[in-house]
Amino acid sequence: MSVVLKTKREMQKIWEASQVLVDIFEQIPAYIVPGRSTQDLADFAEKIILAHGAIPTCKGYGDPPFPGAICVSVNDEVVHGIPHPEHFIKEGDLVTLDMVATLDGYCADAARTYAVGEITAADRQLMEAAEEGFFAGIKEVQVGKRLGDLGHAVQKVAEKYGYGVVQELCGHGIGQEMHEDPNVLNYGKAGHGLRFEPGMVLCCEPMFTAGKRYIEVMDDDWTIVTADGRKSSHYENTFALTDQGVFIFTLTPAERAKYGVPIWKI
Repeated sequence: MSVVLKTKREMQKIWEASQVLVDIFEQIPAYIVPGRSTQDLADFAEKIILAHGAIPTCKGYGDPPFPGAICVSVNDEVVHGIPHPEHFIKEGDLVTLDMVATLDGYCADAARTYAVGEITAADRQLMEAAEEGFFAGIKEVQVGKRLGDLGHAVQKVAEKYGYGVVQELCGHGIGQEMHEDPNVLNYGKAGHGLRFEPGMVLCCEPMFTAGKRYIEVMDDDWTIVTADGRKSSHYENTFALTDQGVFIFTLTPAERAKYGVPIWKI
């Protein structure tokens, strides 16, 4: 494992890339309505990314190359859903947008799950639980604590509601590459794992399932679904640990106000 600690200048670059995603999160909820295709959503996000002079990092990533500007996953699709012009969202769906933007050589990564129109109380709880899991994990990000403390806190939230926690997928470090060391698991043992230290820039991304935690990869070699067909929810942010505390880069102003999170300043 080779963790690249970031300077304040590098953190500033990642914060700037993060504001591209924040712009999408502020604009796109009104666009997520029944009848839109998953390709429509990806195109909407891509236009914003390009308008900022940034690169949609997901496009062309991996082997086989991912064809979409962002990942759009619906209901039992946990992550890596490929946008398609004939995959239409409908009332009651859960839609996850997972996106990465690269600006001036630095990446930012974040995900949100959205409700399409009216959804059930059970689905609303699933959505909110993934977000709750993220913020429970963030409370454990302190100098001297360990990655296992974060993962354990996320896992406890899932278990409180009886949800599965996907174990084959995880968060990660981020910087000039989309995925850097270390892996940031959504489960773990408190007091175990790598210690947090200033300079770390990481992504934490709880993925909760309404049923069992097990997943399958579809024939397109990208889309990952729940093995039992139950719905899932995914919530992710890019954040930095500094001598002054934790700064979450990919929150909208409304989200920062909701959680009392300070704005980044170099």
